[in-house]
Amino acid sequence: MGKVMAVCTSPAKGTQKQNAGEGIFIEDYGIQGDAHAGKWHRQVSLLSYEKIQGFRERGAEVEDGAFGENLVVKGIDFRSLPVGTRLSCGDVVLEITQIGKECHHGCQIFQKMGDCIMPREGVFARVIRGGTIRTGDDMKVEQNDEKQSFS
Repeated sequence: MGKVMAVCTSPAKGTQKQNAGEGIFIEDYGIQGDAHAGKWHRQVSLLSYEKIQGFRERGAEVEDGAFGENLVVKGIDFRSLPVGTRLSCGDVVLEITQIGKECHHGCQIFQKMGDCIMPREGVFARVIRGGTIRTGDDMKVEQNDEKQSFS
């Protein structure tokens, strides 16, 4: 089980997301008010808190949302989950549709650090069932028999 550490949105594409503390997730659309919402397979982006912390320990000064992630979750290694895995958080159900993405090497993080974790560690999902997710909520992996742990 994971714990939601941040819920981030941005009103325009190409801008850093900000931690709003909560978001309204709309079925087959994404997060209300987020520029990346829409009827496509990358409605919500997720990144593991532990991966962000590891990057910070290497000297990166990054805020929640800096990688373009909507959800920062502690205790789930998203990169290890296969496409099709469902995640539940309260009433919200998400389904992982893509693991990683191509890096355009133009992001500010890559320019400063020479690396960016989102292309390797980030995952994308579509909203199967809507509702509200808030910082502090628990998230469960629903369709995966392996236990997720960062022991």
